[in-house]
Amino acid sequence: MKPATVFLIDSNRLFREGLKRLFEGTAFTVIGEAGTLDEATSALAASGKQPELVLMDVASVAEQEIALLRSVAPQARAVVLSNELCTQRLSGALRAGVHGYLVKDIACEALLQSLQLVLLGEKVFPTNLAELLLSGVGRGDLQPEPSGRKGLSQREMQILQTLVKGSSNKMIANHLGITEATVKVHLKSLLRKINASNRTQAAIWAMNNGIGDEVAGVAATV
Repeated sequence: MKPATVFLIDSNRLFREGLKRLFEGTAFTVIGEAGTLDEATSALAASGKQPELVLMDVASVAEQEIALLRSVAPQARAVVLSNELCTQRLSGALRAGVHGYLVKDIACEALLQSLQLVLLGEKVFPTNLAELLLSGVGRGDLQPEPSGRKGLSQREMQILQTLVKGSSNKMIANHLGITEATVKVHLKSLLRKINASNRTQAAIWAMNNGIGDEVAGVAATV
């Protein structure tokens, strides 16, 4: 396992202690902790420590606060560890640039494996995310964007549908009978139109807006 330094953010001190116990004897070393994002930002700024991973549970995902935290720890990969799967919080987390969203009932070994994937550059989300999005469970107060299809072309709509199914660029190209280079051009255009940073955000946006009939997966799963 790749060794990594970790900073913990959780209002529950007992839970933080439990995580530190869990990480003992693993590749993860806890170098600091805080109860809130503000406290974490201040502590990291004062200490100059640069964790490789920030594991946080926050009542609401405040994009500006996470952006400020990442400004003092720019190399850190951020993972939200939440009590529940809520698409509203998930969307906020994605907009804030986090690299993973996991629920606290995850098995210990699965958590460690998920964090390793994050360190390797993956974005990790619960396996049942797609199912919950389609069924409406966990939506919180999230509603489809009133702007609807945002002027997407027919080809961009087709690509969005394939993204919901978890298709790679090569699979999309083969399915639509176009080149991978053309897929990339269309993908770049539709990401700009729906204000998404990556294909995972685009897939979630598509499902929230009723685009796509079947889902095979939207992200790295655990």
